[in-house]
Order: sequence, then C-alpha cells, then structure tokens
Amino acid sequence: MALKVAIVGLPNVGKSTLFNALTKTAAAQAANYPFCTIEPNTGDVAVPEPRLKVLAEIAGSKEIIPSRITFVDIAGLVRGASKGEGLGNQFLANIRDCDAIAFVARCFVDDDITHVEDRIDPVSDLEIIETELMLADLESLERRRVQMEKRAKAGDKESQLNLKLVDLALTQLNAGKPARTAEISKEDRKAWDMLQLLTALPALYVSNVDENSADEGNELSDLVAARAAKDGANSVVISAKIDSELAVLDEAEQLEFLETLGLAEPGLNRLIREAYSLLGLQSYFTVGPKEARAWTIHVGDTAPQAAGVIHTDFEKGFIRAETIAYDDYVALRGEAKAREAGKLRAEGKSYVVKDGDVMNFLFS
Repeated sequence: MALKVAIVGLPNVGKSTLFNALTKTAAAQAANYPFCTIEPNTGDVAVPEPRLKVLAEIAGSKEIIPSRITFVDIAGLVRGASKGEGLGNQFLANIRDCDAIAFVARCFVDDDITHVEDRIDPVSDLEIIETELMLADLESLERRRVQMEKRAKAGDKESQLNLKLVDLALTQLNAGKPARTAEISKEDRKAWDMLQLLTALPALYVSNVDENSADEGNELSDLVAARAAKDGANSVVISAKIDSELAVLDEAEQLEFLETLGLAEPGLNRLIREAYSLLGLQSYFTVGPKEARAWTIHVGDTAPQAAGVIHTDFEKGFIRAETIAYDDYVALRGEAKAREAGKLRAEGKSYVVKDGDVMNFLFS
C-alpha cells in the first residue's frame, strides 16, 4: 500500500531539516534561503513499531520488516502560490499527488534564520498556506463546474452527482473553510475523492519548536494546536533540529542523547505514528522463522482485504485466516502455545481485522 504525505510550509520553517531527519539522509539541502528545495524530495520511512521486535524475539525471526510510509519534501510556498508566485504551480501539483498533508509551522525564534514574512506567527503562516490551497481549489472547481453543469442539465447522472458535490465544496471554500470539514456520506466518498481537492486531504499540523520545548511545546505550538482543532486537523510537536541530530546517531547514542534531554523517544516517532493514524491506518503482523513483518491496512478492513495486501491471489482465493491477538501471542510465547490454549481463532470473510493481530492466511 503506497502512501504519501506531503511536507508543506513557508520557506525556512524547518521542512527540509525535518525531511532529512525522517529519511536519515541529507538528500534535501537545508539552507537559509527560500526555495532551496527545487524538486520534491521523496523518502520512504519505517513506521515505528516496537511490537515487531517482541514478536521476532519470540519466533526467532531472522529479519524484521516494518510498515512504511512515504514523505515528500515540497518546495516552500509563499503568498500568491495559487497564482504561480514562487514555485506555486509546481508546489500545488506535487501536493495533489499525495494522500495527506503535514503543515510545518515555525514555532521557534532564531534571529539567524530569516522568515519570508519578517515575523514569527505560526497561525498566520498556516493561514497563508491554507488560503493558497483554498484559492487553488476554488479556481479548479469553478473552471470544471461550467461543463459539468451542461452535462448535468442534459441528464448525465454522474455529472448531476458531481455537480452536487462541487457546489458543496464551493460553499465550504467560499465560507473560508477547507473542504475536509464538509460532511460527506459513505456513498459519495469515492466521487468526492475524485475531485482531488487540496483542502480535502487529511491534515496534520506540525509545530517545529526550539530544543527546550521539544517535550511539551510552547505558547506558539499551543496556538497551532488550537488552530488544528478548529480546522479539523491533527497536531504534533517536534524539534526538527533535535531529530536531525538524533538521526545520525546509533541506537545506544540516541537513547543516551534522549535521556539527557528528558525525552522518552524521538519526536519523529510521534510524527510518523500521527501521520499513519491520520490516514486511518493500522498494522497486522505475520511471524515466522524467516521474518516478522508488519502489513498496513485501513481500519475496518476485513480478513480477505488484509490478505490482499500481501498478494491479490490471497484475497481472491481466501478460505480463512488463523488469527492470534498480539497480547495472547506474547503472553503464551508463540503460536504453538496459543493454539493449545485455544487463543488461535479461525476467522472467515466477514472478520474485521484488529490492530496488532498476528495472522496466517489459507487460500485456494
């Protein structure tokens, strides 16, 4: 399951520093001037999953394979991007290809790092970004609506449905609200997604704070959290500077560094998990002597759908799933004892997979 999250923000808010830390590379040039990121840098990162290590130790697995999620570092946006200012057109096209947006807001003061608006106001930064995305959506919808209305009047059923959704989106946007705040029925969700609205993408507000605020945030990040709640978005606090330093250390050095800072884990772990959750995702596991592996599925997926993530033939020929809850697998130290204790269940096509299920599929 290929999933992409766009890292978006004004220039010099810490996007590329964050991206470098996420991917543990210096692929994105982090420099103190606008537009240092010209092409979108893409990094495929592991979803932090401590349960995998536990399962691997019990099963004696030779390899651990976590779920993964892709982050895209996109060129800094400026006021007027929807009209092509800065790298606006390229910026918007790159976002449209993603499944969610992580808005990075600058919540630190540093006179050595310039701000494109000559002030530190993270909420205003977010408003600039959201406004540009809303303007881009408005222009796109108004342009498409003309032809859509003609086809709808001619009796085209699909156009009639789409026109209803376009008008709903226009109502939201003209009221200054992102499209994600609209209430969409389950039946209309597919057609709504086909509109490819930038402001309909799930949003995560990332407060990039100074080192001393990495644990609980600060007054600026509190403002961002309040704004996220208002906009129907999630929020997370991170210090991109700390995490970029952590990224080049080995595991033992990371733990020591975190301890000196009074942090339980890297901020990146929270960010990745929050992005994973934002997309409505969860993991199930397959475990054996060769590998312990996490597989990504949507919350609410059934056993055949989960099997299909491994291979489409598994879903087509699904017979049943042998399932053990993670806690039972760990408490009973593996599949054999879980089976003896009656904790291994045979589940059919209607079974809704739970986060952390350890599964084995039988198929024809």
